[in-house]
Amino acid sequence: MAVIVTIEVPGLTQEVYERATAALVAAPWWPARGFLAHAAGPDGSGGWRVVDFWESEEDFRAFVEQARPIFVEHGMPPLMPRIDPAVKVMTR
Repeated sequence: MAVIVTIEVPGLTQEVYERATAALVAAPWWPARGFLAHAAGPDGSGGWRVVDFWESEEDFRAFVEQARPIFVEHGMPPLMPRIDPAVKVMTR
């Protein structure tokens, strides 16, 4: 079942987000298995919000294991995602 992953990152700046994302998409395994879509932006309180769509929670968790060194290298704090089932995911 597809999932919606929401991550709130207090204090994360756009600059750190952009550097980490650039390194992530340069990884030889990107795009990760099960990845469907990604959106991110400021959360209105000085942090950053990320919303991803994945084919399954297992795919997302496997991605996190691959991506963790990139996140750590770029100063991203440990993340506590909220994972909810997606009834429908529509893309263009």
